[in-house]
Amino acid sequence: MDLDDDACYRAFSMRDARLDGRIFGAVRTTGIYCRPICPARTPKRENITFYPSAAAAQEAGFRPCLRCRPETSPDLGAWNGASNTVTRALSLIEQGAMDGGDVEALAERLGVGERQLRRLFRKHLGASPVAVAQTRRVLLAKQLIHETRLPMAEVALAAGFGSVRRFNETFQQLFGRPPGALRRSGALELSAGEGGAASLKLPYRAPYDWEAMISFLAGRAIPGVETVSARRYARTLAVGDAVGVVVVEPGEGDWLKVTLSFPRVEVWPAVIARVRRVFDLAADPNLIGAHLSEDPDLAPLVAARPGLRAPGAWNGFELAVRAVLGQQITVTAARNLAGRITAAHGAPLDTEVARANGLSRLFPTPQAMALLDVETLGMPRARARALVSLAQAAAADPDLFGTRRSLDEAVARLKALPGIGEWTAQYIAMRALREPDAFPHADIGLMRALEDGEGRRPTPLELLARAERWRPWRAYAASHLWAFDPVYAPPAQGTPNAA
Repeated sequence: MDLDDDACYRAFSMRDARLDGRIFGAVRTTGIYCRPICPARTPKRENITFYPSAAAAQEAGFRPCLRCRPETSPDLGAWNGASNTVTRALSLIEQGAMDGGDVEALAERLGVGERQLRRLFRKHLGASPVAVAQTRRVLLAKQLIHETRLPMAEVALAAGFGSVRRFNETFQQLFGRPPGALRRSGALELSAGEGGAASLKLPYRAPYDWEAMISFLAGRAIPGVETVSARRYARTLAVGDAVGVVVVEPGEGDWLKVTLSFPRVEVWPAVIARVRRVFDLAADPNLIGAHLSEDPDLAPLVAARPGLRAPGAWNGFELAVRAVLGQQITVTAARNLAGRITAAHGAPLDTEVARANGLSRLFPTPQAMALLDVETLGMPRARARALVSLAQAAAADPDLFGTRRSLDEAVARLKALPGIGEWTAQYIAMRALREPDAFPHADIGLMRALEDGEGRRPTPLELLARAERWRPWRAYAASHLWAFDPVYAPPAQGTPNAA
């Protein structure tokens, strides 16, 4: 990212929130890096250096400010839309790819060389992959210290530190004090293993269309697994063999309130990463909207819903099952069918938090569904066979729905699975893989939204050609077109609906 230092300094002088999350200012006289909105006195121009990411500032030897708290800035970056490889790498790092591996292993998963990956990170983030992973751990730990009552040992585990000793050493080196000294509250500590739930603020770049997001999720909520109201989303979730409940609510500012009830704090980073993906918190709606608004047909849709996001998915297998169930039936019918399958084959979850939120089941695992008799599923035999075969493939390959080198490679691999065609593959890529350029061009709702004055709809190929100008944000264009089509009906000619 090319930074105009004079413009950056003006932004800091004016406390310009538009650049919050995009730039960080490091003050050489104090050794601290801050956000543009920091309430502290603006340093002299000659004493401040600007960086494109918190990781770059921290790698340069600066420590995060205790007043503006960089860990609470929007999780944005100049790499969005600029390097798909970096975006995918960041997603993998957020999911813990660097916790037990190295840069070489990360590069191999992305299909690039280690040196190339390091160059891309340096170009777009100003820091190495290792520095990015370390900074994420430090900032999450700092947030947990400020916003929860977890004991310090659990904070260390929840933030992804391999040991409490390493956690203490890192904070002593950065802040010159032990991590416990950063906690200002005198409240008693509460262990997650003793039933303690913790709430965190996850920031986003405003505007945010909460109503559209919650409406989308409500229409697809699986009974027993998810409950949704106008101001609250709750669901059961399994991460490996750890299970719990996550609750998401709109905050009083530009953030969502996320409450985690997972006794195994080691999985908290993975759960937080899923919340960010499902609620699309890393998106920059102004950047995306400006690009899509260059199309005169999309411009009024973007203006009507400037904070619209592209909803993600909690689990690739769960979404794939939902998509297959939704083929040739309505969204409501698919949701009810998923509920019946979950009631029969999902593991029960009977905790106080689950009961309080009207939750009772976990979505069935691939291992459980792989053993099902197709005759007992209550659906056409071909579709039941496709579901069981899909479950068998997912059970055999835990990374079946993982990040791929490119959108084309991801779609090709998905289409090789039973019961998944082009539409379903693009839909899974949109929601589970968080590919911003995925686009199910055969969707009847998208074609209907672009009817001309004479009632003529574009063909799938015409729509695909027209969508070229929407790259690299075709998934967001699809979201705007779907939002414009309030009477979304079951598709014709076997095309799946927005399951």
